[in-house]
Amino acid sequence: MPLNKIKILSTRPIADTLIEAACQKGIIIEILSFIDTETIETVEVQQEIEQALLQSATIVFTSMNAVEAVAAQLEDHHPDWAIYTMGNTSEQLVKKYFGDQAIAGTATNASELAELIAEDGYAKEVIFFCGDQRRDELPDILRKNEMEVYEIEVYKTVATPHKLTKQFDGILFFSPSSVQSFFSVNKLSSKTILFAIGNTTANTIKKYAENKIIISDAPGKENLVQEMIELFGS
Repeated sequence: MPLNKIKILSTRPIADTLIEAACQKGIIIEILSFIDTETIETVEVQQEIEQALLQSATIVFTSMNAVEAVAAQLEDHHPDWAIYTMGNTSEQLVKKYFGDQAIAGTATNASELAELIAEDGYAKEVIFFCGDQRRDELPDILRKNEMEVYEIEVYKTVATPHKLTKQFDGILFFSPSSVQSFFSVNKLSSKTILFAIGNTTANTIKKYAENKIIISDAPGKENLVQEMIELFGS
């Protein structure tokens, strides 16, 4: 194990098992979240969710936060929903709250998910539960395929910037929002290696820094952490 341990900052919480796996390689991971999410609990949103629960509908989730926000309104409802989702965490939450049978399709990113929905051709309209900073790809692709998209914002993203007081060898970024929050108060040494969960996050980093960027070759925060461990722990 190296005498001078590698110091990594993760800009969102990650599993203890990943932190321990890194530690075994002489890598210390510190957690400091740069964004938070808040469920939107207005009467209007609650009514929209309740109306959707009563429908036989095609539903789209692209984040775990949206799944959690809608599930909080379930009570005794067992909606007749065909659900499309992306990412392993969101998929597992859908199965937990709505059952395995509710899964109509999954994909690794929003564009692939939209293409899958369009190819399946089962629905002429979908209900998209999303956040206030959702990206355009999914609704744009669906609308180009002449599908109606009803968007219901069920959570909002809040920046929680922190001024760093130490240097890190690497920083893990999991969303464009966390990148924006981070660089609103921080500048980096050119030696710091930045890790991005996808191309959109990487492109956002490039607006603020010229550091080396490593992009995860597979979706999921676990894969990004493993790539970091492979780089620094070898």
